Amino acid sequence: MDKIGLIAGSGKFPLLIAESAKRRGLKVIAVAHKGETMPELAEKVDEITWIGLGQFDHLLSALKSRGISHVLMAGAITKANMFANVRPDLKGLQVIGKLLIFHDDDILRAVARELEKEGINVVSSTAYLPELLAPSGCLTKRKPSKEEMEDIEFGWMVAKELGRLDIGHCVVVKRKTVLAVEAIEGTDKAILRGGELATEGGVVIKVCKPNQDLRFDLPAVGINTVKVMSKANASVLAIEAGKTLIFDKEEMIRLANSKDISIVSR
Repeated sequence: MDKIGLIAGSGKFPLLIAESAKRRGLKVIAVAHKGETMPELAEKVDEITWIGLGQFDHLLSALKSRGISHVLMAGAITKANMFANVRPDLKGLQVIGKLLIFHDDDILRAVARELEKEGINVVSSTAYLPELLAPSGCLTKRKPSKEEMEDIEFGWMVAKELGRLDIGHCVVVKRKTVLAVEAIEGTDKAILRGGELATEGGVVIKVCKPNQDLRFDLPAVGINTVKVMSKANASVLAIEAGKTLIFDKEEMIRLANSKDISIVSR
């Protein structure tokens, strides 16, 4: 395999994937989403095609015309945009029409199935960057207190149930009480909403969904997560080892230490 397809969403992940693939000598052919993907991706890849949300015919044409047999899906799509900015073409309408429930995993699995019908294999988004997966253990100087550990245990159970229903990855708890759950608004806004209720000391749990397809849509955290937690006066972030992406890890941990925030990966 001398080239790889990259279906790009938002954030830094597609850029990192492109850089890693290029270091391995692969030609990178990207299909990027208007209003979502960072423009800088164009400088990291060999070819790029920009499409609107739901333009599946255009996506297939861009990949097949360039002989792509393997593709990665990296980066999120803003959930609110799925309702406001989707303008599907004929193939996109066919894919959407087969969905019984309009949830993240259902959409991504449907896209993967259609790609594979066309002879394009979807590979893991971490295939070229396994070092981004969270290691196990306490990543910060401060470890959670006994009360915080109890909140982690309680919140973990709630977050897994939330994920089983394919609603979101994240919950905020305090004293074994659920303060906020992530839905379409995303993790950051859920943390801020939980922080308003907790006042201080909220515990943030972000986990992989129980039935997650590990090729795509893994939960992700980074330095911005810690910045939002600091604004919300949250005290602990618990994530799932081996199933969570960490961006800017060293900077993230350094900031967490300076804010006395504990980060636990388990």
